[in-house]
Amino acid sequence: MLDEARRAALRSWIAGRLEAPDLAIEEIRPLGGGSIQENWLVRCRLGEDARTFVLRKDAAATIASSRPRAEEFRILEAAYRAGVRVPEPVGFCDDSGIVGAPFALMALVEGVGLGPRIAKDLGLGGDRERLAEQLGRELAKIHAILRPGEQDAAGLGFLGDPAPQPALAEIAALRASLDGIGAVRPAIAWGLRWAERHAPDCPAQTLVHRDFRTGNYMVDPSGLTAILDWEFSGWGDPMQDLGWFCAACWRFGRPALEAGGIGSRAAFYRGYRGEGGRVVDAAAVAYWEVMAHLRWAVIALEQGFRHVSGREPSLELALTGRMVPELERTILKATAPESWSRA
Repeated sequence: MLDEARRAALRSWIAGRLEAPDLAIEEIRPLGGGSIQENWLVRCRLGEDARTFVLRKDAAATIASSRPRAEEFRILEAAYRAGVRVPEPVGFCDDSGIVGAPFALMALVEGVGLGPRIAKDLGLGGDRERLAEQLGRELAKIHAILRPGEQDAAGLGFLGDPAPQPALAEIAALRASLDGIGAVRPAIAWGLRWAERHAPDCPAQTLVHRDFRTGNYMVDPSGLTAILDWEFSGWGDPMQDLGWFCAACWRFGRPALEAGGIGSRAAFYRGYRGEGGRVVDAAAVAYWEVMAHLRWAVIALEQGFRHVSGREPSLELALTGRMVPELERTILKATAPESWSRA
């Protein structure tokens, strides 16, 4: 994976971050998961102690809506400071010469993160209603990390200022993504027009995760161990995160369990409210569930394009692209004319 020179450079950089000149790298290997970014396990020896880290860097091709690794790392640091259950951030390196791209390093968290396995293996996550409630609490903490106007003082000035209407900003971004890959999808265009006509107001924006779902957190047999993947985070409607988590496309074959395929919506909301989360607007959450299918369909098209463009040949990316028709079917059902009066 790395030649001797690069391995030595990585060892030197980690040793400097940890102030451990005797550090030795014992193992480097790719980790599964991470459909947009590459994750490597780096196992180190510091005298008598061993520490294991995750190195995260851009894959050969990525998608337009994903933040650069430097920005994702700064958001991770802010979440860690705020007490959100995330991996410990170790450092960020902007030297592309070490591993071929800038990278972030964080402590390894034990657990399982694969969405379908979490949903279906009841030996993971402990009591599922308690897990749903705990995830609601973590989401409320995320929404309290940062308010508009605080970003510069928090070292997150790159977030800029919030768009006046987050739903319309999301629609514009999705249309730009479609144009960027030359995708013409009438069902998605229909859904985006529906979303434009039914966009809810957002009384107060917060920092939102924007990919808070089963598959982006880790669990062990007793419960939650970490919230992962902050590359889409930014300003938005906090109801967007609730809708994304509860959307049918992220229930992994367990449609009756509306909270991410692992528990009840009531338990998830209970945890969110109990940690001081915003008042849950059921109509706005329902809207963002429709938007979740639209956004996931666009991301799936981008993933498929990474394969067909030849930039990153991958069976996984190709199969992701083939998910789009089923997502379009869900979008059309949710936005059928008879649904317009109910939205």
